Amino acid sequence: MAKLSHKKSKACFQQAKRIIPGGVNSPVRAFKAVGGNPLFIDSAKGSKIYDVDGNEYIDYVLSWGPMILGHAHPKVTKAIQKAAEKGTSYGAPTPLETELALMIRKAYPSMEVVRMVNSGTEATMSAIRAARGYTGRDKIVKFEGCYHGHADGLLVKAGSGMATFGVPTSPGVPKDYARNTITLPYNDLKGFKQICEKAGKDIACVILEPVVGNSGCILPKPGYLEGIRKLTEKHGIVLIFDEVMTGFRVSYGGAQKAFKIKPDMTCLGKVIGGGLPVGAYGGKKEIMRNISPDGPVYQAGTLSGNPLAMTAGIETLKILSKPETYKKIVQKAEALEEALKDAAKRAGVKTKFYRAGTMFCTYFTDKEIYNFQDAAATDTAAFSRFFMSMMEKGINLAPSAYEAGFMSLAHTSADINKTAKAAYQSFKEIF
Repeated sequence: MAKLSHKKSKACFQQAKRIIPGGVNSPVRAFKAVGGNPLFIDSAKGSKIYDVDGNEYIDYVLSWGPMILGHAHPKVTKAIQKAAEKGTSYGAPTPLETELALMIRKAYPSMEVVRMVNSGTEATMSAIRAARGYTGRDKIVKFEGCYHGHADGLLVKAGSGMATFGVPTSPGVPKDYARNTITLPYNDLKGFKQICEKAGKDIACVILEPVVGNSGCILPKPGYLEGIRKLTEKHGIVLIFDEVMTGFRVSYGGAQKAFKIKPDMTCLGKVIGGGLPVGAYGGKKEIMRNISPDGPVYQAGTLSGNPLAMTAGIETLKILSKPETYKKIVQKAEALEEALKDAAKRAGVKTKFYRAGTMFCTYFTDKEIYNFQDAAATDTAAFSRFFMSMMEKGINLAPSAYEAGFMSLAHTSADINKTAKAAYQSFKEIF
């Protein structure tokens, strides 16, 4: 197989580095976790993405999740074009905002009142502020490996021991911000119980990805989410599910429907924008009625409820809400899972594949993955070699061992077969 040319991508990267930090506008795009230079993209359609050198790739990144129908779905694209002809932003309410909010509430009954924002970071930041305003408490609990955006109080790591009171992981984050953040290992219910008993009266909220999508794809142990729910109720702590990634991915009603857990608040993004920048947060009326202008907790956004983003989200959910649509995507994800497991087995490579609905991850290990420390102990160097080998075979994976992959409606059996063949060849090449 002839080696793909990336000459134009390399030139684009060199030019970008002169004007943009690291040459990218989001760090993981720089390929530092896997080596080499990032691909610069020219276009995408269906299950394929095309770089500036004209190379075609089967895409399992899907803009990090939102392209669940595939790239440039004709109905979504047509609706956006029509909306753009009427104006791209008004800074004023439109019926579209209410329409999308009602669709979200139908899929997520726990979100009794919904506020639109522009990103997942805005959603999580705003939900935490609402929880603090509602409870009158300051401290929050998050879990290792769960990423909730780059708001100051959330860029915190855990140290040794059961629980660590916040230490900033990024310069520019004041220690006073991080001091109110408690970080715990994911899937450790005993540790969470201990911190509730120790500091429960000071904790405003717990925020977590119910399925961790920013350490690959880590599933909750049986009873873990149920235990978190019971303890938060006991101590009057607001439970926030960050479903920016799992929303409409783990099931049409997200992880909370799949695991039958009702959080107090939920954060969404990705899919509900149909590829355009959007986020949303919502929850119990008694919490959300504290948001301005109903209440004293301030949160605003000039482009929140943007008509283009609302239109893209509405059209995406119209298609996705049909039971047969979501069922088809899950079946494709199941087929890919079986194909990749088989390829690894035939190649004699030890891997662990985890899937939740239409999101998935392959770890290079023979041990089960329950938390970030487990994920960090896998063979990330092997993943880097695998990533580069797959890219050369026309398969686009996330450029990090700690990121999930995604399936779309547009992927075909031929795509899955080609991916499995490429995976088998790559496994044999790198081991």
